[in-house]
Amino acid sequence: MTHRSRLAGFIIDSRGDDLAASAAFWSGALGLPIADPDSGGTGRYAELGGTPGNLHVEVQKVEHPSRVHLDIETDDIDAEIARLEALGARRIAFIKRWWVMEAPDGQRFCVVPMDAPDARAEPNTWG
Repeated sequence: MTHRSRLAGFIIDSRGDDLAASAAFWSGALGLPIADPDSGGTGRYAELGGTPGNLHVEVQKVEHPSRVHLDIETDDIDAEIARLEALGARRIAFIKRWWVMEAPDGQRFCVVPMDAPDARAEPNTWG
């Protein structure tokens, strides 16, 4: 069975108590406006707008060390996880509705559901 996936965007993991200050910094640094200072209504995410290729870019308040990670979105989470595991990735944790994964080199990334199939570039088709 075939499935589709593509780069969804980049998440800026920010360790600290002041999400607004972190979002303001990254907004200024990247030249992208803050589109939603409380994306998800939880006080943990601030979404930036005007992104190239309509990529999803947000600042996320985290407890682990600050870093940047990418999200891969897919229309079939199980198939995409299996594909990535065959390439050497491993599962770290399931959170809400997505998987945190780790690449063979130790980089963390997430595999998330594809909510808007027509929102970005044409996805890759696998299988």
